[in-house]
Amino acid sequence: MKKRNIAIIAHVDHGKTTLVDQLLSSSGTFRANEEVQERALDSNDIERERGITILAKTTAIHYKDYNINILDTPGHADFGGEVERIMNMVDGVLLVVDAYEGTMPQTRFVLKKAMDAGVKPIVIVNKIDKESARPKEVVDEVMDLFIDLGADVDDLDFPVAYCSAINGTSSLDPDVSTQEPGMEKILDMIIEYIPEPVVDKEGSLQFQPALLDYNDFVGRIGIGRVKRGTMKVGEMVSCVRIDGSIKSFRIAKIYGFLGLKRIEVESAEAGDIVAIAGLPDISVGETICDVGKEEALPLLHIDEPTLQMTFGVNTSPFCGREGKIVTARKIEERLMKETERDVSLKVVQNDSESYIVSGRGELHLSILIENMRREGFELQVSKPQIIRKEINGVMCEPYEDLQIDVPEEYVGSVIEALGNREAIMENMETVENQVKLQYTVPTRGLIGFMTEFMTMTKGYGIMNHTYKEYRKEAGAMIGYRKFGVLVSMENGKSTAYALGGLEDRGVMFIEPGVDVYEGMIVGENNHENDLAVNVVKGKNLTNTRSSSKDHTVVLKRPRQMSLEECLDYINDDELVEVTPHSYRMRKKILNTAERKKLDSKKGL
Repeated sequence: MKKRNIAIIAHVDHGKTTLVDQLLSSSGTFRANEEVQERALDSNDIERERGITILAKTTAIHYKDYNINILDTPGHADFGGEVERIMNMVDGVLLVVDAYEGTMPQTRFVLKKAMDAGVKPIVIVNKIDKESARPKEVVDEVMDLFIDLGADVDDLDFPVAYCSAINGTSSLDPDVSTQEPGMEKILDMIIEYIPEPVVDKEGSLQFQPALLDYNDFVGRIGIGRVKRGTMKVGEMVSCVRIDGSIKSFRIAKIYGFLGLKRIEVESAEAGDIVAIAGLPDISVGETICDVGKEEALPLLHIDEPTLQMTFGVNTSPFCGREGKIVTARKIEERLMKETERDVSLKVVQNDSESYIVSGRGELHLSILIENMRREGFELQVSKPQIIRKEINGVMCEPYEDLQIDVPEEYVGSVIEALGNREAIMENMETVENQVKLQYTVPTRGLIGFMTEFMTMTKGYGIMNHTYKEYRKEAGAMIGYRKFGVLVSMENGKSTAYALGGLEDRGVMFIEPGVDVYEGMIVGENNHENDLAVNVVKGKNLTNTRSSSKDHTVVLKRPRQMSLEECLDYINDDELVEVTPHSYRMRKKILNTAERKKLDSKKGL
């Protein structure tokens, strides 16, 4: 059977995973009576809830006389490292672009990775059924992006297909009336334009894992393409490690892919995309060779982490109330298990009860926290901190490309807010009352900005960012909130009477009847300083009838905070307590008197 290896790349939410669903369906990979859920490759609960792909997924379809391996890649910048490594496994890409939004920051990022790897692109204009679709202008934008990225003349002659992945229709014409059911047009285009893998089946074995997976039965699994030769289950092979050393092992399992299934196979040959098990600590970028014929492939680049947080044992008075897994040993085991699968994650022990976890961004780390929470863990985490580096004797920090789309009336406040965060404006365009702003901004300038941005633009603003480079450190104190917090000074249950009396002090985060403890953050102060408050105080009852009739206390709705918003919100002296049912913000030092003593020392 002839082979084609492709990856699907795009900006987040432009429809990659939905398109894969339709390719699987149109190819006849599923039986007629087989029930398949939408976005079938997004198997993780969080992926399905948020509508994002977190980890790259491998699938394959049989179409006509071809076996087409398809890799669905993440669209979010925090998981961009996987895109780069996947380019090593494929000969072509489907670049999916929204028919209205056009090219976005992550479109540029993923296309640059594809062009650097020299793979053949096919452009798919998706969501052609939108009323606001502008397919011709979007194709021009893609052409401009190719030119901007220094494409060869040959690359500019890219084939284009138009589709509505959600409706399962496609055509080769931008006119929406020409759309036909099925994705055969795109499948035929893959066969016509994507080259067959150019490989040497007779040479000695070379296989390089570009992705990792893990299961409890066979341990760590390396996923990659066989570059040369063949390999069989039970065969002794050598692994050329990243440090140049060599380790022999026996191949325990080889897995191929078909539809949503991972199927065991006895052998694999050059050009096949497979997963292998047998070496417990196999790593991305190592080369598997025949014994005695060790020849390493060039190492794969793995993006360095740019943010770190401290994960620790929950030390609040509510520890163990909601979660079953609370010990340092269990937290360490879970973090180490995550590093088996995620090469962009680094874990280092901080002290006996906490670990420094480094990742590619806030979303990368918050999804790990969310997964642990759902598994029954209780933990406390610190504010995300950027990872600084010394380059040529100069202290540098990570910077990001930031693109903002915002209605005209909110532009002034957005520009002012970004100016306070040391952001440098690179470009500004206005199209039909919508303004597109492009900035270069320090990563720490974006910590805590999303919540402020959504409030400022009343939810109409769109913000996208992607890592750019390390630059000289910006001197200003950025990424910290302007206001202080209201901190509980008592343990107990909050009362409507107490909260009603505190409403003029700031915005509350809790409602009546909530369990609180000393040191827990219960609201935001109207001023810069923190304020210790009593939220459990009840009304004094006497046997004297009041001269004025008692009024029912009507409280404003408290501010609801998601996990990401809590992480953005806290300062260095605060933590987020995460349990299976709750997020609570708290001070590191819970005791009010101790905290005041420390604050007075700082003031001296």
